[in-house]
Amino acid sequence: MVILKWIGNYFGGCRYLMGFAYFAGANFLLTLVAAILCVCFAPTAAGPGIPEIKAYLNGVDTPNMFGATTLIVKIIGSVGAVSAGLDLGKEGPLVHIGSCIASLLGQGGPDNYRLKWRWLRYFNNDRDRRDLITCGASSGVCAAFRAPVGGVLFALEEVATWWRSALLWRTFFGTAVVVVVLRAFMEICKSGNCGLFGKGGLIMFDVSNVSVRYHAVDIIPVALIGVLGGVLGSLYNHLLHKILRVYNLINEKGKFHKLLLALSVSIFTSVCLYGLPFLARCRPCDPSLPDSSCPTTGRAGNFKQFNCPKDYYNDLATLLLTTNDDAVRNIFSISTPREYEILSLIIFFALYCILGLVTFGIAVPSGLFLPIILMGSAYGRMLGTAMGPYTKIDQGLYAVLGAASLMAGSMRMTVSLCVIFLELTNNLLLLPITMLVLLIAKTVGDCFNPSIYEIILELKGLPFLDAHPEPWMRNITVGELADVKPAVVTLSGIEKVGRIVEILKNTTHNGFPVVDEGVVPPMGSRIGATELHGLVLRAHLVLVLKKKWFLQERRRTEEWEVREKFTSIDLAERGVKIEEVMVTEDEMEMYVDLHPLTNTTPYTVVESISVAKAMVLFRQVGLRHMLILPKYQAAGVFPVVGILTRQDLRAHNILSAFPHLEKSSGGKKGH
Repeated sequence: MVILKWIGNYFGGCRYLMGFAYFAGANFLLTLVAAILCVCFAPTAAGPGIPEIKAYLNGVDTPNMFGATTLIVKIIGSVGAVSAGLDLGKEGPLVHIGSCIASLLGQGGPDNYRLKWRWLRYFNNDRDRRDLITCGASSGVCAAFRAPVGGVLFALEEVATWWRSALLWRTFFGTAVVVVVLRAFMEICKSGNCGLFGKGGLIMFDVSNVSVRYHAVDIIPVALIGVLGGVLGSLYNHLLHKILRVYNLINEKGKFHKLLLALSVSIFTSVCLYGLPFLARCRPCDPSLPDSSCPTTGRAGNFKQFNCPKDYYNDLATLLLTTNDDAVRNIFSISTPREYEILSLIIFFALYCILGLVTFGIAVPSGLFLPIILMGSAYGRMLGTAMGPYTKIDQGLYAVLGAASLMAGSMRMTVSLCVIFLELTNNLLLLPITMLVLLIAKTVGDCFNPSIYEIILELKGLPFLDAHPEPWMRNITVGELADVKPAVVTLSGIEKVGRIVEILKNTTHNGFPVVDEGVVPPMGSRIGATELHGLVLRAHLVLVLKKKWFLQERRRTEEWEVREKFTSIDLAERGVKIEEVMVTEDEMEMYVDLHPLTNTTPYTVVESISVAKAMVLFRQVGLRHMLILPKYQAAGVFPVVGILTRQDLRAHNILSAFPHLEKSSGGKKGH
């Protein structure tokens, strides 16, 4: 507020203060709407949503992430948050929106109003739902950047854990439809009745007419940009990690504190965006430009007059008092070596570093792409300004390289980012130096900390399994891991209803081994052997209780009895809880035959296998449960040693039980 008071005293008029009141008030109301929607109706709509999508495609159940309420709040909240001038992008929310739409289409709509069309049953399984959400995520990237191939590669490189050849053409088909629809709307909106939609065509930052010329000496500043991107990206990840931990403590205090945090950031952002342009001096317009080009005071344009006289413009206001997309267009602009002073670029870079750190994590839909692009393009253009006399590369192209380097240094993506930037700029001549910058930035960033999405996954406590096990995981077996866990809970092939209800209420397990006792082996004379029949899911047990499929006596059921009571659609249903099922005292004494509902071929490992091998198998096959069998099977030996879940294979959980492993092997702790 000191800046605003100085503004009022220095310029001697209250019109600037009145302008700030309108500016900050509008931003405050828009932020309030977005925050209230996220806090009160759909908390899962806050943030980018990409880490949760990545976790879901890795096999983690993320409740309420793809519902209709989340979709509506995400759309309205993104519009409000971006319109409020907050330092966040719409790219992350668009990825989440695309995934929500794909999920709802696949399951026939929201839970309460779901369509029961027969053909929808083909998508009512986990694999097809993962494929649809992957296609939705790639379509969201395509819609944000208008980069169809980049969207496919983003899904392949960053989001999806399991990839199939069929998924490649499906994601490509989805992004192709997005591009066709965008082009169709742009043709319709050429009359100007759609506002700013479609301005600039499919290429957002077109530099196709630029002659990219560089020599061997230009490799030095290009490499320097890559190193800076890696260092600054890892530093940004480190600081953001610290701030998000503080935000988590604030958000845990309740809804009011969440709203207060979001609104405080909105006021701070408005003060900075409106007050800092007064620190920049007015610059004369280029006389070669048409009269209507500089300055512009309308809704879009490269030059903002702000507090300057006629035929002058404020370069810092040009970057700050505009949409994020226009700010990127301005700072990426080519053949503009003297339009932005170095001081204005320094202020712009410092401000967006601060805003990028304090804005991400508040209770509104937000994306990381655009803030990182703005920060990276600022220091890239500053380096281009400093290297002006010694290089043939345009300052705008330095800004493009700076943005690419910071994104690679923070997100640690390479191939998808390279293609996205090529599709954004429409200039293949940038390919060699863009590849070099991305590889250097990623390599440097990996030396310090993990990617920003891995940090967010850790903060949210999502049990994401990395592709490669830690080195010390080879020094421990799954049998030793099972010994430190509670005893495995098993069910009999024909089980009492009361025991099923007791187990479901007193445990949170999602899978239970089914064991038959007194089985006569096909060969040998042993009597009373114990057999592992398979694995039954919690959802199927709850379904049995809900449908009252009980027996008066302990007996095996026939196949026709099962088909008469259950369908494949019934068995695919999820979400029913044991608390919603009512069982009478008389029914507690009845029996259930679990044999027909049991998976008789679950994935199993012998207790002597290493945790490293078990983790690779668990992740590559996409399992939820893995049974541990004894090494020696004989009379009196129980057929199941234990059961492995995702949480059991996380490095942090293993080290908490075996702290000596990390010290003895010299391995690093997994993130």
